Amino acid sequence: MTDLCLNRGKTAGVLQSLCNQKLMAVLNFILFLIAGLFMVLFWLTPFWLLYRISDLFRLVFWRLAGYRKSVVMQNLHDCFPDEPEENLKKIEKSTYRNLTDIITEGIKGFTMTDRQFIKRYRLSNPETIQPYFDRGQSFIAVTAHFNNWEWGASSASLQVPFRVVAFYKTLSNPYIDNLLRRTRERRGTSLVSIRETSLTFEKLKDTPTIFLMAADQNPGKPDNAIWVKFLGRETAFLHGPEKHARANNLPVVYAHIVRKKRGWYDLVIEPMIENPNELPYGEITRRYASKLEEEIRANPGSWLWSHRRWKHRRSE
Repeated sequence: MTDLCLNRGKTAGVLQSLCNQKLMAVLNFILFLIAGLFMVLFWLTPFWLLYRISDLFRLVFWRLAGYRKSVVMQNLHDCFPDEPEENLKKIEKSTYRNLTDIITEGIKGFTMTDRQFIKRYRLSNPETIQPYFDRGQSFIAVTAHFNNWEWGASSASLQVPFRVVAFYKTLSNPYIDNLLRRTRERRGTSLVSIRETSLTFEKLKDTPTIFLMAADQNPGKPDNAIWVKFLGRETAFLHGPEKHARANNLPVVYAHIVRKKRGWYDLVIEPMIENPNELPYGEITRRYASKLEEEIRANPGSWLWSHRRWKHRRSE
C-alpha cells in the first residue's frame, strides 16, 4: 500500500512537471508573438518617432516603475562618492534614456537593412586592424555594455573581411533566442553561447576570425574572476578574454562605441595587447578595465548602472 502511494506521488510529480513545462512553452510562444508584433510596429516606425517612443519608455521605467532605481543610485553613490547629488540625478536620468534607447534600437535592429546599419554604425578607423586582415591574423575585440553594443554585433560583419563571432548568454525564451541568432547570422555574425567559448576558439583556430567579447558584467563564478581596481572599487571581472587570448596567443583590441547622436554611432578600434603571453597574468584584464573606466568617467550615463555589478566581494 505504501509503495502504491509512493508510485502515485511520483506519477503526480511527473505530470505536474510536464504541465509546468507545457505552460512555460505556451507562455514563451505568446511572448514571442508579442515580440513579433513589436518588430512589425517598429519596422513601420521612422527613427524620429522611435525616439519619442523611447522617451515614453524612459518615463515608464524611471518614473512609474522605478526599474532598479535603487541599484542605479547605489552604484552611482559608491563609484562617485564626491559627486554632488544633483549631478548624480542627471546621470541617473541619462542612464534610463540610454537604456530605453538601446531597447528600442534593439527591436528596430531586427528589421533594419544592411545599408542602414553601415550608415548608422560606422567602423571609423579600419586601418587600425588592417594589418591583421593582411596577414590573416585572428584577434579578440573586447567591448562593454556601453551605448548600443547590440548593433555592433550586427554591423561588424558587414564592414570587415573576417568571420565575426559574438559570444552571448543564451536567452531563456528559446523562440526569441532563435530569432535573435537568425537575425544576426543573416548578416554574417555568428552568435555563440558562452558555454561553447572554448570549443569555438578551438574549432576556428585556423580560420581568420574576430572574436567579440563583452566582459564588463558581474561574473557568475567569482572564484574564477580576475580582481582589479575599477571605479575606485575592488571589482571582479570575467576571465574569458584573458584566458582565451593567452591560450590562443591572440592580439586584443578595445572597441570604443561612440554615440554621436541618438541612433548614430562610431566604432573606434584601439590596439591594446599584441603579445598576451609576454604580460603578467591579469594585465590584459587590468588594461581592459582601465579603458572602460575612461569611457565611463567621460560619459557615465552611457553605461548600464542598473546591473548589480558589485554583487560579489573579494574573499581575504
